[in-house]
Amino acid sequence: MPNSNAKLRRSPRGGQEAGRRELVSQSLQSAEHCLEDQDYGTAYAHYLLVLNLAPELKTSVKETFQFTLFKWAEELDSLARIQDLFNCYEQALELYPNDEVICNSMGEHLFRMGFRDEAAGYFHKAVKLNPDFADAKENFYRVANWLVERWHFIMLNDAKRNLTYLKAIENAVCSGCKSVLDIGTGTGILSMFAKKAGASSVYACELSKTMYELACDVVAANNMEREIKLLHLKSLDIEIPKHIPERVSLVVTETVDAGLFGEGIVESLIHAWEHLLLQPK
Repeated sequence: MPNSNAKLRRSPRGGQEAGRRELVSQSLQSAEHCLEDQDYGTAYAHYLLVLNLAPELKTSVKETFQFTLFKWAEELDSLARIQDLFNCYEQALELYPNDEVICNSMGEHLFRMGFRDEAAGYFHKAVKLNPDFADAKENFYRVANWLVERWHFIMLNDAKRNLTYLKAIENAVCSGCKSVLDIGTGTGILSMFAKKAGASSVYACELSKTMYELACDVVAANNMEREIKLLHLKSLDIEIPKHIPERVSLVVTETVDAGLFGEGIVESLIHAWEHLLLQPK
């Protein structure tokens, strides 16, 4: 009798499992038929159902799912159904969060629509996931050329200018400025100057997502990721102690090209003086 009861208790679960497998099988067949008919939207919906019901199939259907997603996205793009397109990619990335091909494709759509900073983020993620992914690397460098102003490269290669900054920061730190905020850090060069000069606390903010991620890479490559706190924020939005724990004794910035006023750097420095910088006694 105990065995009989056990079978009765397992029966509903067994029936549910059989029903799940049947639904998954039918949805896979329907998806294949839809692909043959080039009905990519319906095929995509069937694959979403399959992957949610049977996540164990993610690896086996991955390439077909990608193909279906990309074809359906092309149709949505041509119909100007932009929100639906982005929703599909969000769903896909929930299922495959570490898929470099989907990230790269999402970035391509964003770039074509003019969302270059956001596109750079997806291209960067794709390259991080697979450093040998040639398409993603090419896309990232292409969008970086749009986002990183030419004067920035000139500044980085201006040895005399950089040496002047280095000496000025060293002098300030040696005179007692031990906590530093770098506004518009770019590649993080001034933050690294400050840390190497002996500053005990270094904070850096960067509004551009592309430049922020680049700074993270550069700082990490110099083994300073634990010593420099990087913030993807506008300096006007920095709050104490929410973002940094203290007022700083030194503010540095190199946002002094012809776009100075357009960048809002004057307002940023005034805000830093009033809210983030230690006041003289």
